[in-house]
Amino acid sequence: MLKNWLKNKTERSTFGVFAYLGEKFGIQSSKMRLYFIYISFLTLGSPIVFYLIALFWLNLKKYIRKTYTLIFD
Repeated sequence: MLKNWLKNKTERSTFGVFAYLGEKFGIQSSKMRLYFIYISFLTLGSPIVFYLIALFWLNLKKYIRKTYTLIFD
């Protein structure tokens, strides 16, 4: 139980982008991370820009949702 909790906490805090995209597309997040590493090596790191944009967008979305619920509570 502690192992699962720690795994979930780590994945959400450090790999939230891949977990989110994996849920949306129905693919395991570990496979998405592996593909990301392969593509990064093949294209000399250009997917890192996509990752940073997605990370920013997810954090912005979380902040807006949090603010929205605080206003209407």
